[in-house]
Amino acid sequence: MGKNRALSTRGMMDIKTTCLGVLMLGDASGYEIRKSFEEGPFSHFAEGGFGSIYPALTKLTKEGLVTCTAHQQEKRPAKKVYHITDAGWSHLEAAMREKIPSEDKIKSDLLFVLFFADWQSPDWIARVIDARIAYYREKLDHMAECGTQFEKTMGRSLVLGFGMAVYQASLDYLVANREAFIAVAGYAKSPLSSAAE
Repeated sequence: MGKNRALSTRGMMDIKTTCLGVLMLGDASGYEIRKSFEEGPFSHFAEGGFGSIYPALTKLTKEGLVTCTAHQQEKRPAKKVYHITDAGWSHLEAAMREKIPSEDKIKSDLLFVLFFADWQSPDWIARVIDARIAYYREKLDHMAECGTQFEKTMGRSLVLGFGMAVYQASLDYLVANREAFIAVAGYAKSPLSSAAE
């Protein structure tokens, strides 16, 4: 009974909640909020697309959870800067306590390709793995840089450590198993070539 009840209370953070989370770090424009999801610390564990951020900010403003101030710019449209209100802080705290976070979802084109490594050329598998190794190293450097951009709190430091541990483990696994993946590449005939014979 307890298990089913816990499962029924799982849920994803909505875009309004994650926007409030970004604003908790400081006032920001819609563009700056989007950059937090694309390149900043939230890029590693939260989503916020261009088409969803601005409608969310409009709703948050109407609900009094954020305020919006227009800053005039020379030869450009006014820049709207958003600020989280006390009501917004309360809403954010309540939203984070409302549901147990939903399970992490891992979707990976890399894993899909490597699942079929037996039918692909060793050169291609080597290129794919080497590109991902380089990507993981870049991500780790980026995360270390993100860790210097905001005031350090214990929670932020621990989340950064968690994320870096995940990327480091993935990197270590690919480095350790690169040759094994390459060795199995081309081992099996393609089902299509077998059917043609």
